[in-house]
Amino acid sequence: MFAKRQSVLAAAAGAPPRPRRKFAARSVGHVLRKPPVIAGLAGVFLLATSALFLTVLGDPRAGAPSARIALKREAAPEAAPPSGYDAFSAGQMGLYQDLAGADPLSPAAGGEALITLPDGASVAGGTNYSVPVHAASPLPKAPIAGLFQNGPSGPLPVIAPDGRVPAQAYARPFRPNGKPRVALIVGGLGLNAVTTRAAIERLPPEVTLSFVPYAENLQGWIDQARAQGHEVMLEMPMEPSGYPDNDPGPYTLLASGGPDDVKAKMDWLLGRATGYFGVTNYLGDRFAASDAGMGAFLSVLRQHGIAFLDDGSFQRRPGAWARASADKIIDQTQSPAAVIAALNSLEAQAKIRGSALGTGFSYPVTVETAARWTAGLEQRGLQLAPASAMTMRPGR
Repeated sequence: MFAKRQSVLAAAAGAPPRPRRKFAARSVGHVLRKPPVIAGLAGVFLLATSALFLTVLGDPRAGAPSARIALKREAAPEAAPPSGYDAFSAGQMGLYQDLAGADPLSPAAGGEALITLPDGASVAGGTNYSVPVHAASPLPKAPIAGLFQNGPSGPLPVIAPDGRVPAQAYARPFRPNGKPRVALIVGGLGLNAVTTRAAIERLPPEVTLSFVPYAENLQGWIDQARAQGHEVMLEMPMEPSGYPDNDPGPYTLLASGGPDDVKAKMDWLLGRATGYFGVTNYLGDRFAASDAGMGAFLSVLRQHGIAFLDDGSFQRRPGAWARASADKIIDQTQSPAAVIAALNSLEAQAKIRGSALGTGFSYPVTVETAARWTAGLEQRGLQLAPASAMTMRPGR
């Protein structure tokens, strides 16, 4: 193969060059001069130029040196549990039922105080003020000697040999000053720790607090409330309409229950803690219609020296050692404007009749609105009283 290749090269070495064929160049030039071809080439050129421009200039940092560094995110420190005051301060309302917080008091035009409450509504009124943090005014530590005895499920309140009764000994002392009196009960406490702390710390000590008997550490919560100055009550679960679908719990007082059943359940309920001056109802419209059930219930309270303050649905039922019925439930509609309207109505009723008692549940909007409303009562010519001051002995 090598020899053959050499002979071919040698034979071609001395041969004259072949003439060039000019028809190919002339054909290409002829094609390129056609208008459609010229337009197509121009388009291709434009696209190529645009692509080059975007590649080079499309990223402002194109061509700049870069580096990648692996970063380790430090874990955020765990926040301390909020106090009751923190829970109702700006930015902390998210702890309660996903309510959005806002600056609680912001100045409004003309020196008014614009009260912005948990659901975002605003209510203007009064001069600009902020709710104070109330100093503790502790009540005597419970139990008080002579006012309890051991029961089947815990200490039961009793009337002392010298005539002292829990309804008076565990009540917050009250001295009227001649102004119309208004009292407020906030209930449903003990199940939610943050809400309970908020009510204890945020509300003035004259506001009466009512606790759920099923709450864990119930005695601890009652001790904290009394140490702050609040008198306390226990809630008695009573049969409502729709029972058992609407069930207040295993120790519900039933309309069909006889005296023995009512007493057995009340021994458990009343023995859950000590230091309360009275009880209130939780639901119970069906139980209220039972003469036998209500008679047994009120008889037990009389024997133990305990007051009964209801939410307004038991007004025709006298009994217990002392009695009172609320004039208004302040948070049947859970909005700031509705709660303030109910509290203002309670205030007007107190000015007309000399006294008024309201009750509400420990919704954040209820506690926050009540805290601000009570802060200005004295300037509006009223006296805030504990609920026990509204009770009366039967027949008096």
